[in-house]
Amino acid sequence: MVKRLVAPDDDVVIREEKGEVAVGYFANSAEVDKYIGGMFRAAADHPEVGPQMKAANLVMNVVYQEPDCVLTVVFKEPMTVTMEGAEYKPDITLTMRADTADQYWRGKYNLAVGLAKGQVKAKGPVSKILKLVPLTKPLFPVYNELVKEKDAQAAS
Repeated sequence: MVKRLVAPDDDVVIREEKGEVAVGYFANSAEVDKYIGGMFRAAADHPEVGPQMKAANLVMNVVYQEPDCVLTVVFKEPMTVTMEGAEYKPDITLTMRADTADQYWRGKYNLAVGLAKGQVKAKGPVSKILKLVPLTKPLFPVYNELVKEKDAQAAS
C-alpha cells in the first residue's frame, strides 16, 4: 500500500513501514526548502513572532532526512534561511525526518517529546531552541496555508 502518491519523475523517498510502502510528504529537498524553509522565512516577517525570533541571536542547522536536506536558520537581524548554509557555524543542530517537521508545523507533533524519545536528535544547547518553541504556535495556521495546495494535489 502506498500512503502518499508523488509524480514518478520526482526524486521520491520511499520506505517500507510495517509491510506497507510509505512515501514521504516531501518529494525532494527543494520541497523541504519551499515549505519548511518557507515557514521560517514567513516567521521572520510575522509581526508577533519575528522580532522575538530575531532576538534569539543563534544559528541553527536542521538536518532533514527522507529527503536529505540541510537548512540553516539564522535567528538574528536579519533573519535568514538557506540550504547548506556552510558560512555559518551553528550553535544548535537538530536532526529529524522531514515528515516530522511537517507534522510539527501542522501542530501535530511535540518537539520536546520527540527529543526525549530520540526521534529528534539535538547537538548544542537545546534549552535555547526550546525557548523558541512556544513562539511557533501562532505560525501553525501560516504553515497550513503554505501547504494547502500541496495537500489538495496529494488528495486528488
